[in-house]
Amino acid sequence: MVAVIVSKPLALEVKPSAAPAPKPDEVVIRVQRAGICGSDVHILHGSNPFAVYPRVIGHEFAGVVTALGSGVTSIREGQHAVVDPVISCGHCYPCGIGRANVCANLEVIGVHRDGGFQDFIAVPAGNVIPVPANMSFDRAALAEPYSIAANVLARTGCGPDDTVLIYGAGTVGITVLQVAKLHGARCIIADIDEARLERAKLFGADVVINSRRQPVPEAVKPETNGLGPTVVIDGAGVPPLLDEACRIASPAGRIGLLGFSPAPSGLSQQEMVRKELTIVGSRLNRRLLPQVITWLAEGRLKPESMITQVFAAADARSAFDLIEKDPQKTLKVQLDFS
Repeated sequence: MVAVIVSKPLALEVKPSAAPAPKPDEVVIRVQRAGICGSDVHILHGSNPFAVYPRVIGHEFAGVVTALGSGVTSIREGQHAVVDPVISCGHCYPCGIGRANVCANLEVIGVHRDGGFQDFIAVPAGNVIPVPANMSFDRAALAEPYSIAANVLARTGCGPDDTVLIYGAGTVGITVLQVAKLHGARCIIADIDEARLERAKLFGADVVINSRRQPVPEAVKPETNGLGPTVVIDGAGVPPLLDEACRIASPAGRIGLLGFSPAPSGLSQQEMVRKELTIVGSRLNRRLLPQVITWLAEGRLKPESMITQVFAAADARSAFDLIEKDPQKTLKVQLDFS
């Protein structure tokens, strides 16, 4: 049994681990498959401002329930499950209005407490969501990244009357694209990498823009009758994009921010007021994993096409090396703990 640990920035280790005993109201999961997220890479690089070291990383994982703590009645041993990484207090203002994902006392599995890159993990029972027994673990492990897309599109109110512009055709952008298409929206996606844009077409992008060759504001005009996209999603986190999004968004448009940078962004108050724009941040997910699992079970998303590489858990270092050195070759890299 192994655990993938970032002991300090730039120090990733694979160490032996032991199965924990569940505390009251906890469940032990035998992890089968886990996905590597950009935030895991940021923790390794020391650029995640929320991480505490040393840390077993990983928050996109699926497995089998192997043990129940006292008081657990909501789930049974042997069930297949995923884990919502959002642990909230339940009594602060955000929790009280249904936004536990920004709880004042928030803890995130894999960031503030040890995560799922280990053979066995004990988690609060309330964070365990069963999945159908016939759903593959690789598919189930993608529920969490899809929930990120579901959250930002819920925040921006995406629907069938919208034209959505997505900045970035990486993992975040492709999951947003799929969920936006599921909602019936028309989707434009912009990136500087031609191979990523070609891949976006396979996932249903209606229009792709190589922003290295053509300015995005110029390219979107004929696609939106000159009004601009009604929803803009920034999955790249490049500071100048926020100002550009304000300039090209439609009147009454909504802008959702997923990527972020500590650097300040220029912002036109005039454009915000003139067009009465709505700008929202989006963090993690607001109890949306059950909905995503339903979408996956109904075949309404394309999860298997997301997985570009699978590494044995003991070979996690090679998986991270690939993501760092050849990111254009990857979309979702998973670790196999089975």
